[in-house]
Amino acid sequence: MFDDKSILITGGTGSFGRKYVKTLLDRYKPRRLIIYSRDELKQFEMQQEFNAAPMRYFIGDVRDGARLMQAMNGVDYVIHAAALKQVPAAEYNPMECIKTNVHGAENVIQAAIHNNVSRVIALSTDKAANPINLYGATKLCSDKLFVAANNMVGSAPTRFSVVRYGNVVGSRGSVVPFFQKLVRERAAHLPITHDEMTRFWITLQQGVDFVLQNFGRMYGGEIFVPKIPSIRITDLAESLAPGYPTRVVGIRPGEKLHEIMCPADDSHLTLEFDDHFVIRPTIKFTGADVDYGLNALGESGGPVDQGFEYNSGNNPWFLTVPQLATFNDMAEA
Repeated sequence: MFDDKSILITGGTGSFGRKYVKTLLDRYKPRRLIIYSRDELKQFEMQQEFNAAPMRYFIGDVRDGARLMQAMNGVDYVIHAAALKQVPAAEYNPMECIKTNVHGAENVIQAAIHNNVSRVIALSTDKAANPINLYGATKLCSDKLFVAANNMVGSAPTRFSVVRYGNVVGSRGSVVPFFQKLVRERAAHLPITHDEMTRFWITLQQGVDFVLQNFGRMYGGEIFVPKIPSIRITDLAESLAPGYPTRVVGIRPGEKLHEIMCPADDSHLTLEFDDHFVIRPTIKFTGADVDYGLNALGESGGPVDQGFEYNSGNNPWFLTVPQLATFNDMAEA
């Protein structure tokens, strides 16, 4: 599917972008792999590792619509990974978060339609479901923009979908490297925000593979949600540093006790497949009558029960402490 194609990744120097590039180069023969991001130092560092013939590096910000228009010329597929993601930073700098996560999403959509890009997948987050913080609210807004974009394309071939998943093990800013750093520095304790807190847990490779699969599954307008395990924050601390002292420090601004990926309010739109869920669009697209219960790969799904909610607290799949240790080691491999 990606052989001899041009793929652009916004925010491509991040953890996801680097793993995505490695996977594409290992499995396919793309014509061009375009990294679009605003940090020239990170691009320089990435060029030292990824300098294959298809690689292209564009300095640019998703806030800059004209630059995106130029960068997407001749592009077949786009993965929109650029975002301001730190919850406390977004609470203190709301307008900056809105400029990148909302206005940036609009710019990606307009550039993709203008350049007749075939398919676009935007990366979302569990924090976009029933959001209580600004970051989650901007990502919900972004999700709505990408879904509705399928009704804005007119005669253009471009189709847009969203992938939503939880915390990525070991990604920049995640709790795993933070805890590991504290242990190395022999801190007095590991800070636990709440002893009942849970989170969804996914490796970078699993996230990349899920996005790759959904390029094949998508019709446009879906929000894809993988079935992944949950963890307890106390178990995570124990798996990383057995017996290490912990201290409950309280929930940070804008944080939830449990994260949601399929809200109960969307249960009438949610379909369950073998290894994932699909949240159908709330609106009907002009001239389109899509049966989302049978995806483009021929996989079939059915409706969930009314009031069904998929959250990290009610998830039937929890990793034990030994499983977490193995899972985290696998993520670092």
